[in-house]
Amino acid sequence: MEQYGYGIWAVWQSIGVSLIAGLLLAYFGARIWVWAVAILLLFYVAGSPLWLIILAIVVAAISVIPPWRRTLFTRPVMLTIDRMGLLPAISDTERVALEAGKVWVEGELFSGRPDWARIRETPYPELSSEEQAFLDGPVQELCDLVDDWKVWTNRQFPEEAWQLMRREKIFGMIIPTKYGGLGFSAMANSAVVAKLQSHCNPLSTTVMVPNSLGPAELLIHYGTQAQREHYLAHLANGTFLPAFALTEPAAGSDAGAIQADGVLFRDESGEVKIRLNWQKRYITLSAVAEILGVAFKLRDPEDILGRGESLGITCALVPSDTPGIKRGRRHDPLGVPFVNAPFEGHDVVVPLDAIIGEEKGAGDGWRMLMESLAAGRGISLPASAVGSSKAVYLAVSAHSAVRRQFGLPIGKFEGIEEPLARIGGFTYLMDAARVSTLGAIDSGEAPAVVTAILKYHLTELGRKVINDGMDILGGNAISSGPRNVLAHFYFSNPIAITVEGANILTRSLIIFGQGALRCHPWAYKEISALAAKDVGLFDRAFIGHIGHVVRNAARCILLGITRGHAAMVPGRGIVRQYIRRLTWASTSFAFLADLAMASLGGSLKRKEKITGRFADIFSWLYLASATIRRFEAEGSRKEDIPYFRWSMEYALGEIQRAFEGLFANMTVPGFTWWMRGPALLWHRLNSFGKGPSDRVGHKVAQLMQMPGPQRNRIAAGVYMGHDKTRGLQRLEHALNLVAAVRPIEAKVSKAVRVGQLARKPKSTRFDRARASGIITDEEAAKIHEAAKASWEAIQVDDFDEASYLRHHASAY
Repeated sequence: MEQYGYGIWAVWQSIGVSLIAGLLLAYFGARIWVWAVAILLLFYVAGSPLWLIILAIVVAAISVIPPWRRTLFTRPVMLTIDRMGLLPAISDTERVALEAGKVWVEGELFSGRPDWARIRETPYPELSSEEQAFLDGPVQELCDLVDDWKVWTNRQFPEEAWQLMRREKIFGMIIPTKYGGLGFSAMANSAVVAKLQSHCNPLSTTVMVPNSLGPAELLIHYGTQAQREHYLAHLANGTFLPAFALTEPAAGSDAGAIQADGVLFRDESGEVKIRLNWQKRYITLSAVAEILGVAFKLRDPEDILGRGESLGITCALVPSDTPGIKRGRRHDPLGVPFVNAPFEGHDVVVPLDAIIGEEKGAGDGWRMLMESLAAGRGISLPASAVGSSKAVYLAVSAHSAVRRQFGLPIGKFEGIEEPLARIGGFTYLMDAARVSTLGAIDSGEAPAVVTAILKYHLTELGRKVINDGMDILGGNAISSGPRNVLAHFYFSNPIAITVEGANILTRSLIIFGQGALRCHPWAYKEISALAAKDVGLFDRAFIGHIGHVVRNAARCILLGITRGHAAMVPGRGIVRQYIRRLTWASTSFAFLADLAMASLGGSLKRKEKITGRFADIFSWLYLASATIRRFEAEGSRKEDIPYFRWSMEYALGEIQRAFEGLFANMTVPGFTWWMRGPALLWHRLNSFGKGPSDRVGHKVAQLMQMPGPQRNRIAAGVYMGHDKTRGLQRLEHALNLVAAVRPIEAKVSKAVRVGQLARKPKSTRFDRARASGIITDEEAAKIHEAAKASWEAIQVDDFDEASYLRHHASAY
């Protein structure tokens, strides 16, 4: 019995010590003394012989005494990694791109142990009173002036619109007030673009380009004082309309491959000048711009500046009337009538001070572009996607409520509810991510990876929204004309997918390709130390990285077994539940990312299917965290729970799908069988999420069809217009009338059920109800008014032969 009791005690002692060691590693694994203690405890519990324990103590002593560790362990490891190429080499252009912008909350999500207090306290901005007044005043007036259908038919804006844009300095939203601009926040810039986009895509594009990457942005941050004073006031009031030329036939997403050439030389008077030659394409506003920003590779064959021949990518401002510039042709981007064109420069001569930043800016263009894009990707195109998605939200939900088939509004059918819920959930999530990211930008952050996430996913989700909208509206969506409020979004969406870095490459190369190095707490430090041959720096980074991996491995096991419940997280109720699951997903992502980097080494960036799935997990972690931020910032409204729950479940479902793809396809030497077998099975049985339920989708779809404050809030910032017979206002007017008569319809339906009113003929039911006194004359009039508005709302356009041919001749 004594032996039996001692055996039981030994078992419990072993379990207890093992748990203590595991918890130490799970929560303090980045500290090397913790590993030493944990390993010694495990040796002790295992009943190891004395010589083995002594050996373990010696190894532990080496590991915790830095000089010994660097000499006996770190240096050999560093030399081996360098010789075998296990870490990717970073070129100078890649380094500039990696160091552009800052790491924001995405670093928390990559760590495997997010600081949710920090994430939940990030700014969630609102417009200032001045900015809101601008949106309600000049922007509303501009939309009133522009008829979207006429723009598409005539291929141009009315002159009054151009005059208003110049007078109200809409082209100078980002330019500080001291230089004559409006000095608006990124939030205001985004709101203006979104509102214009909800009404007319060519208009939003024309306004967004001067307020994004281009001459004004570059001058504000990198220009000399003299350049700012000369250009910015003219750019703000539209005297100088700008364009910026980067893309070329051989340089699209790989902007570093530009072939535009600039050569420094001295003219006859001895003045230093630049001779430029270029061939650019896809340049918005270039055909009408007065000032052209041109990116080119600058060479100094005579070493005039004393910095060698190849100076690198440079940005310069060139007046469009400079001799040698060839313009006059236009691109036709899917028929969308905004100004987009190729143009060329042949032996165009400009002074040295045409370079942005003058001589100091020579060769500094790549850094300027990368730093500007680090913030800019999070403003214009995401705003455009949200603006069109909100317009689709309003149009499709109203149509679903007023369009009847088989005696019911089509929004009652489950087949319609499913895509309708996607439109509602995506719109809620997209706006949450947009505003959260703008909060970072307006706070002085420039989170390059987050803005890439935003550009990629919001334009992709916008594509899903418009596709679902087209399916629901059916014939109303495919019949072109002024009544069709969806078709122009459908035509223009692929353009947003393509520009500022094609989405395919943004997903695989930027979000995870850069994110794995930029957001990982140790990887970039290791690569930098390896390049510098600095053993001390490499030691700190490598040991920290090992601790990071060990901690996340232990946390993976613990959180996986408990489905995230072992995580110590803040929040209450439904928010706390989702934070737990996201923390669990973050830990699993961090560990798997390290496993991929260790097993694939420098070849990982070429495994774009793998990096794409990692990018999806990383992205949806951020999008879900932004959705939590919105829900809490808006007061955790009970009525918004269906939108919140749908968005969160969708995000977790996408995370789960990406994890399954990784386990099924990732190669880990010696453990691939484990990844594709037991690990994949475990993750399928113990999933992060399976997507939104039908029940939640039903709630979202029905809420979308109910006019009122919530619906207006979800779609806030959309241009509605004043004419109840046109655009979104036509559908919204019909929805309001239909919603108002629902109690009257219910009264008549009850009368039919109890036999007070004959069921047929249905066409005269309301007239008979009025005649029988079941409803009043006023109520009957409301029924007829709603029916008339509903009928008008579902009508499509048709044309006589001459008008049809004239329209298509102008459009195509």
